[in-house]
Amino acid sequence: MAGWLERWAQRNRTIGRVRASALCRRDSAITTNWQAIGWWEARRIPFNLIVGGVGVLACLVDIIIVVASHFLFDSDFGVPNGFISLVVVLVYAVMANICFTGGWIAELIVRRAWPEEADRFATLSFSLGLVFSVFLTLTPALMLIAFGGFALLGRVLRVALRGG
Repeated sequence: MAGWLERWAQRNRTIGRVRASALCRRDSAITTNWQAIGWWEARRIPFNLIVGGVGVLACLVDIIIVVASHFLFDSDFGVPNGFISLVVVLVYAVMANICFTGGWIAELIVRRAWPEEADRFATLSFSLGLVFSVFLTLTPALMLIAFGGFALLGRVLRVALRGG
């Protein structure tokens, strides 16, 4: 299974570029558990900045789509109030960091069972985790773009079919 994942990651350009970046590389072998934890924790702030920045971008896209839907379609897309949105964002941030911690915990387990694979596992799991987190963070914006696009298409087709 690990061999298949490794081959897939090598063929996938996005994962390959992320994995080759200075953020994801290990230039020297890690020999202790504390060094492994340190490697991961040195990447927590950049990880949070990347995922948080994507989250801000996603929120801006969401706001633009919601405002546009209000003015174009007199629709609110079922937007929750600001407090609930803030709680959801905070819970998401906490869960992302819990999953991030799971990365170095998984590496410690792999380091104990298969020490020769630990460095490769760490770089691959960090890279995949970062790409997955960015995609997951973008998902609500992508869904709103799709829903907004379908709503706009439906509006245009209704107007075209009515003849103006």
